[in-house]
Amino acid sequence: MPTYTVKFSNLKISNSQKKNLAKKITNIHNVTTGANTYFAQVVFHQIKKNDHFMGGKTVKGKELFVNGQIRAGRTEEVKNNLIIGIRDGVMKVLKLQKENIWVYLEDLEPNQMIEYGEILPRSGEEKIWFDKLSPKLKKKLNDLEK
Repeated sequence: MPTYTVKFSNLKISNSQKKNLAKKITNIHNVTTGANTYFAQVVFHQIKKNDHFMGGKTVKGKELFVNGQIRAGRTEEVKNNLIIGIRDGVMKVLKLQKENIWVYLEDLEPNQMIEYGEILPRSGEEKIWFDKLSPKLKKKLNDLEK
């Protein structure tokens, strides 16, 4: 957790741009929330031409939608900083205007999610959770932090 799904229409995003944007979103989440980077996933989905509609009409312009599923318990200030940071990161990496960027956050209760085979901790309890993991998994997660 978090999982950020990036969907985009009428836009070509190179592998390099995807990598840069994934790093940017991961960093923004880490800095804003304090959660370890190994929790962050970023998944890209390109929407096929004529498969995206607004107001019942086919979208013709470049649009990008980020849906972030995050652990519940964050303050309004943290969530505002997170969505603005993501929007600004998208603008910087992809050179999109802010009116073409949509960012939504969804709060999920940590005890309703399993990652790396374990129920997730509440925000702020990551170290306690990490300390209970197997040595092999700890190594894997530490390697992802680098």
